[in-house]
Amino acid sequence: MDTTNHHVVVLGATRKPERYANQAIRLLREKGFRNITPVHPKLKESEGLAVRNSLADVEQPVDTLTLYVGSARLNAMIDDILDLRPARVIFNPGTESPLLQQALDGAGIPWEEACTLVLLRTGQF
Repeated sequence: MDTTNHHVVVLGATRKPERYANQAIRLLREKGFRNITPVHPKLKESEGLAVRNSLADVEQPVDTLTLYVGSARLNAMIDDILDLRPARVIFNPGTESPLLQQALDGAGIPWEEACTLVLLRTGQF
């Protein structure tokens, strides 16, 4: 995988270093990923990266969308996620959403229930 150009969007970014979304951004960078877009409705930056305030603000094609928000909030973003047309979606533990998963299936967008941190650490990302 070309980590330099692979575009990863982290939905639910945070500045709190103990949170998994923040750890994912740091580990992605450690593993050589340079094209990372954090998304959070109120933040301006996370780990030195400019944060987009909505998925609609993400301008370039997305290779991986990794989710760090609960299903209640995800269900309200189904249309935005489908409009984003990511090449794949990772549902991290606690983000599972049958409604979104069904919508992704209908749109032909692959998804998996997995932990981004584990995938990165084991070379399976």
